[in-house]
Amino acid sequence: MQRAKEGFVLEWNDYRLDLFRRTHIMGILNVTPDSFSDGGRYLDTDKAVKRALEIEKEGADIIDIGGESTRPGALPLSHEEELGRVIPVIEKLKNRLRIPISIDTYKAEVARAAIQAGASIINDISGLRFDPDIATVAAEYDVPVVIMHIKGTPGNMQVNPVYQDLIGEILHFLEDGISIAQKAGIDEDMIIIDPGIGFGKTFEHNLEIINRLDEFKSLGMPVLFGPSRKSFIGKILDLPADDRLEGTAAAVAIGIIKGANIVRVHDVSSMVRVARVADAIKAKARDERRERNEIN
Repeated sequence: MQRAKEGFVLEWNDYRLDLFRRTHIMGILNVTPDSFSDGGRYLDTDKAVKRALEIEKEGADIIDIGGESTRPGALPLSHEEELGRVIPVIEKLKNRLRIPISIDTYKAEVARAAIQAGASIINDISGLRFDPDIATVAAEYDVPVVIMHIKGTPGNMQVNPVYQDLIGEILHFLEDGISIAQKAGIDEDMIIIDPGIGFGKTFEHNLEIINRLDEFKSLGMPVLFGPSRKSFIGKILDLPADDRLEGTAAAVAIGIIKGANIVRVHDVSSMVRVARVADAIKAKARDERRERNEIN
């Protein structure tokens, strides 16, 4: 599959995201007691709603709401408990937010209920693998879906992940995920890919993915990039998760220059500024390439 392009526009329901004009920001809202960075902070529904409104005000283009931690070593959560965490928040937000809500889940039942409650994007860390019915849900409601790469499950993904060809294997996994999506009836223009920083990758794997992020453009889909506060930043800086702002900013800027269309972050207001600068640099380079091509 060789379909590299840049002019991505996502249009569905009442939303239109022009991913060519600028990088879009996906703000993270974890409604969990145990996420690696902000677990427990927004488990209360009212606190979660307040934070969601803040995320929009800070400049996010999408808000990603998750009820199950997928940190390394995390155990699966029942769909009943996951629904109990996310649905009340989505219901309270659906008429108060102007930006789309993404549901961070790999369970078809949770995705369906979330969309019925007001969500309109599915962000599946399993790349449509853990629950085969989730692709059908995305197709039925005609909403965008994020297909992420993962090696293993959250419970075991960081137990000595090994690759013979890191980028090639991730590309193959994502290609298969795109095929699963299309066979289920999901339109090609509704698919976003994510190489899955930190999901079954070592420190060195994460750095290689970032350095070669532009290679994922060959799939012809928008690229979502999620380095926010991840452990590879902590290893470089020797800092805890809540003190990795500058490290995240560096990774986000490089990711944008390397081709990310959407960045998934905790620190929204800061990353909006980072993206604005990176986009300006990237646009200048693109204009210069165009001028050289016209001359030649």
